[in-house]
Amino acid sequence: MPKQIILAAHFPGVNNTTVWSDPASGSHIDFASFVHLARTAERGRFDFFFLAEGLRLREQRGRIHDLDVVGRPDTLTVLAALAAVTTHLGLAGTLNTTFREPYELARQLATLDHLSAGRAAWNVVTTSDAFTGENFRRGGYLDRSLRYQRAAEFVRVARRLWESWPADAIVGDRADGRYVREADPGVFAHHGDQFDIAGHFTVPRSPQLHPVILQAGDSPEGREFAASSADAIFSRHGTLAEGREFYRDVKARLARYGRTPDELKIIPGATFVLGDTDAEAQERAHHIRRQQVSPQTAILLLEQLWNRDLSGYDPDGPLPVEDPDVDAATISRGRAGMYPDPVGTARRWRALAREKGLGIRDLVIEVTGRQSFVGTPQRVAEQMDHFVQSDAADGFILVPHLTPGGLDEFVDRVVPLLQERGVFRTEYTGTTLREHLGLRAARPVTRVGAA
Repeated sequence: MPKQIILAAHFPGVNNTTVWSDPASGSHIDFASFVHLARTAERGRFDFFFLAEGLRLREQRGRIHDLDVVGRPDTLTVLAALAAVTTHLGLAGTLNTTFREPYELARQLATLDHLSAGRAAWNVVTTSDAFTGENFRRGGYLDRSLRYQRAAEFVRVARRLWESWPADAIVGDRADGRYVREADPGVFAHHGDQFDIAGHFTVPRSPQLHPVILQAGDSPEGREFAASSADAIFSRHGTLAEGREFYRDVKARLARYGRTPDELKIIPGATFVLGDTDAEAQERAHHIRRQQVSPQTAILLLEQLWNRDLSGYDPDGPLPVEDPDVDAATISRGRAGMYPDPVGTARRWRALAREKGLGIRDLVIEVTGRQSFVGTPQRVAEQMDHFVQSDAADGFILVPHLTPGGLDEFVDRVVPLLQERGVFRTEYTGTTLREHLGLRAARPVTRVGAA
């Protein structure tokens, strides 16, 4: 039997994938936009809807970054509201472990799992920078080297809290007037390096026991964290060869934790452009990339590498001859660390610009990514299927360039072809997100009340 493809829909907000200026683009705040994308994904029998999170607006040269001006609504609030207008679609949110507390977040996720009848998922992320931390009481108190240690302990504590109510805790005996079996359901205690808490958890065991855990780190620490704790990991590796290597590496780490390869799903983000012919799709893709990288955006993105004010440069002109300023304080706050070797990267970009005769804007378009799947619906379905059957991924998180209607064409034209190939469901066969993803039911992993 061929592998079944996992599909998720990403609501990206405003970023360098979104074309917010297109006349077909709608609001990124209005609830109707979230409803449209979620219902389209559910109509297409997608596994889950994914919402990212931003805890602070990015700044560049002391101004709010143009790609962040819309901001981001609160993730959990939106997902809870979507639980009421969907019936099967999983609801996944990026939620930070650095500036939250385990009791608070575990309670919110357990509540979402109850409200959605077992469709909640948590994308575990970390933040170590003081810039984001300024929005919070403790500021940037956490050293970067400790962020995954805190995240790992955070997840362990959350699991302990979710398991603190026994499965048979609620009796509901009206005749005896006894609601719970024991006098102290939800009792917990944890004493660790990052957290020292004890008390009673207020939310009974939820339908999935553990909401699905997602993780997005690509560093060695991130891969190891995913292998030890996650149900799925996002990947940014877009080529077949890179995808296969990432797939092999991450799956090979699972045995160290007593896990099998099917217990961790690998799901890269992906974009798509469709056309009635391959040539038409390529032409559309070229047009979309130029919408995504406007002249102003090209300069902003170049500044993030050069760490200099390049506002006086011609977007169609040559790249700067001087090297990036690696000694000055970063002019881009909230997107630090994108280029580990700025000087080496700049030299490679200059060489590519000379080789292909590219100005700044065309060079930025060339090096900052392109659509993952471009072609007719038949070709896109074939490419996606090949990617999954070749063990380069278990599925994809689709990031449309238009909000909220950018997924409609994919659902109408590509999903039926994947169904015909026998690699994607025609109907939901389960009710929980774990069932959609082919994950086994979560099993308790901690001892109630243990430290």
